[in-house]
Amino acid sequence: MKNNIFKTVALGAAISLVATSCQKGDLLSNPNAATESTAIPVSLILNHVTANFIRGEELPFNGDQNGANNAFKMDQYQVANYSKYWGNNEYSWSYSGHSYEILKYAIKLEDQSKLQLGNTTNKYFAVAKFLRAYSAIWLSQRVGDIPMAQAGNIAYPTPVFDTQKDVYKNSLTLLEDANTMFTALNNASNSNTAFDGGDIFNLTNLQWQKLINTYHLRVLISLSKRADDNADLNIKAQFAAIVTNPTKYPIMTANSDNMVYKFNSVNQYPNFQQGNTPYNNFMDVSKTVLDITTANKDPRTYVIATPAPKQIAAPISKPISDFTAYVGADPKLSLSDIQTASDGGNLSYFNALRYFGSNTGATAEPFIFIGYPELCFNIAEGINRGWATTLTATDAKSWYDKGIAASFSNFGLNVTSNSTVTISNLAVTGQGTVTTDNATFLANVAYNTGSASTALTQILQQKYIAMFMNSGYEAFFNYRRTGVPSFSQSGPGTGTANGLIPKRWLYPIDEINYNNANYKTSIGSQYGGVDDVTKDTWLTK
Repeated sequence: MKNNIFKTVALGAAISLVATSCQKGDLLSNPNAATESTAIPVSLILNHVTANFIRGEELPFNGDQNGANNAFKMDQYQVANYSKYWGNNEYSWSYSGHSYEILKYAIKLEDQSKLQLGNTTNKYFAVAKFLRAYSAIWLSQRVGDIPMAQAGNIAYPTPVFDTQKDVYKNSLTLLEDANTMFTALNNASNSNTAFDGGDIFNLTNLQWQKLINTYHLRVLISLSKRADDNADLNIKAQFAAIVTNPTKYPIMTANSDNMVYKFNSVNQYPNFQQGNTPYNNFMDVSKTVLDITTANKDPRTYVIATPAPKQIAAPISKPISDFTAYVGADPKLSLSDIQTASDGGNLSYFNALRYFGSNTGATAEPFIFIGYPELCFNIAEGINRGWATTLTATDAKSWYDKGIAASFSNFGLNVTSNSTVTISNLAVTGQGTVTTDNATFLANVAYNTGSASTALTQILQQKYIAMFMNSGYEAFFNYRRTGVPSFSQSGPGTGTANGLIPKRWLYPIDEINYNNANYKTSIGSQYGGVDDVTKDTWLTK
């Protein structure tokens, strides 16, 4: 990592100076350039980092024509069937992106909040701790060991790599510290007021604290493979402490607490960006997701997908309410085979009315990046795993049920009453409406309090459905950790030498180029000297 990326940058808009023949003095010095001692409004720094918190590859219906940079193909939610518009479906990963710009602005937020507010206990400093942890985990879960302790310190131009375990250990401490700081700051008079300036997510003081603790639980659950062989991390104890003490650790309590990335007529929904006219018949819904929803007769099937055209046309003539009419594309197949099947009317498209109906995304579900439905399923999973000894299978069921209800709400449905859903396909018009049968679905997915293993699969499957076209790569990370749901692979569409989905990305090219000695040392200790995408990191071994 190049530490020069952490040098001070001018965050405000510089005033243009036009040189004329009458000007005198040093024309090479810009009096408006920020220096280390310049006071940059903390709200401006927060605005920048929150505006750039989510990457293009983590947004729905985004990516390039080569199939790269699209989390939702890697999550096996969407499947390209035409390379010109949506690229391929291959897991042909190479160099990871990095998250150093988040760390850079976290450091500046610390520096400037200390400079302007005179302390290191203010809420901007607390948010900076969250950003430090998020930045480290974002990269570490993709590649393994990374620089953390020395990262961003100008005294270490080539920072050493921390082990992945230490990255997580330090990040958990940062999240704990951030919660403690917010607890001291929040009170009855200010906790529900808007964060004063700069936050594009428009969260209140209390909602930032809830977000931090909700993310803390996500991180703990992501460590499930390490919960029994790393006692010093206190994974189970931290989980129990958070879920059993909402006074000390407030967490999200409804969808209104979600971290939502909002679109508008300027920042348009990705389908419409760059003046594109979206067509839903060049992309299919994945078999991985539809196999789950159709088997359970899940009403969300109607919201996200259209029936395969051939299934509802003569001579088959199934009604659009027939779940067997919804057929997902298998991403392991070659692109040509998927295109042939799709062109022949044999596969389901995305519901055009929902995902292609508005350039502001007004007809689609909100793009949740960290949210309440996931939290519910994470808590249910932790209880199911026995991480909170005072809570039972009944408690896990309660959180599981809350997660399903919250997900339904985000899809415009009410879990307690049937709804009318309009299904629209730009390629096949006039498909009409369907009335949902929620009772049948709820009976099919009723939480199994008698079998922890069966219940765990239910939790993981419903979390996967709740993350449909949301939460970036989180669905992939959950699959990588648990194997649920079973992702399709071992075919020509997978795009890897061994036909298997990779376990990790290669290190960022900047890390390799500018911190090569420490990079080589780390690769030697982790992967036998070869930066190999098929190798497990400490997190997933």
